[in-house]
Amino acid sequence: MARMLSLDLMVMIVLIGLIGAATAFGLELPDNALNSLELTAGTIALLVLVAPLMEEIAFRSWLSGKPGHVLAIVILFGGVLVSAMLAETRTGDAADMAVALIVLGAGLLALVALFLLRKRAPMARFARLFPVFFWLSTVSFALIHLANYTEGALAILLPLVIPQFVLGSILGYVRVHYGLWSAIALHMLHNGLIVAVVVTAAENAA
Repeated sequence: MARMLSLDLMVMIVLIGLIGAATAFGLELPDNALNSLELTAGTIALLVLVAPLMEEIAFRSWLSGKPGHVLAIVILFGGVLVSAMLAETRTGDAADMAVALIVLGAGLLALVALFLLRKRAPMARFARLFPVFFWLSTVSFALIHLANYTEGALAILLPLVIPQFVLGSILGYVRVHYGLWSAIALHMLHNGLIVAVVVTAAENAA
C-alpha cells in the first residue's frame, strides 16, 4: 500500500508539473467545477470520505467477478438511470418522492442480491474477459471526471483526465491484489492529500 501510494504521488507530481508548465506557456485550462467549491468541513468529508467510497463501489467492487457483486452494480446503475430520467421529465414533490423511492429500492435490491449470491464463485466467463473489464472500469472512472469541467472541447479535456486514468489503474491493481477496502483506503488517502495541499496553499496565499 505504501509503495502504491508513493507511485501515485510521484505520477501526480509529474502530471501536475506538466500541466503547470503548459499553463506557464499560455495554455488556458477549462473551468473546473471543483475550483468553485468552498472547502467546509462537510465538503472535505464528501471529497475525502464519501466520494472515494461511492466511486470504488461503483467502478471496482464488481471486479471480483462474483455474480452478487456484478448484479448489485447493475441494479444500482439501473436505479440511478431510471431516477435520473424521471428527474429530467417530472418535477414537484411527487417526482422527488418517486426518485428517492427508486434509489432506496435499488439499494435494497442490491443488498438482497449480495446476500443471496454471497457464496457464488466468480464467473468463469468474467475471468476470461477480465482484462477487458479491468480497463473498461479504469477508462470509465477517468471519463466520468469529464463532468467536472463546464466547458472545453473533448480534445482538450481528455488529457486533463489522464491523472484519473493513472489513479484508476493503481486503484484497480490494489483492489485486485489486496481487496476493495484497500482500494477505498488508498483513494481516501489520495483525495485527503490533495485537499490538504489545496487548503495549505489557500492559507499561505491568504
